[in-house]
Amino acid sequence: MIERSIRVREQRHPEYPFKPGIQQTMEINELIGMVAGTLTTVSFVPQVMKTWKSRSAKDISLGMFLLFSLGVALWLIYGIGISSMPVILANAITLVLALGIILMKVAFK
Repeated sequence: MIERSIRVREQRHPEYPFKPGIQQTMEINELIGMVAGTLTTVSFVPQVMKTWKSRSAKDISLGMFLLFSLGVALWLIYGIGISSMPVILANAITLVLALGIILMKVAFK
């Protein structure tokens, strides 16, 4: 079944593995993914710093951060499953930061 699918794709697009531009498009997509992951991950740093400095997390929703952390953990698992380095890196770092906020929320009561 898989071999047939590959043969059909090769018949429709015989140049597929060697088509100029496909590799370049993948590199651009990886770059966009890395930039997006970096921006969304770094956006948590000011909250972590503010919470740490003020020793107060009273205005942070524990429920929201628990659900968010679960979602990020699932994105991390997904990234591992598809072997996508931008997804893996961004979500691993974001998960650490989000769990840090959860720990401070519990500790700074």
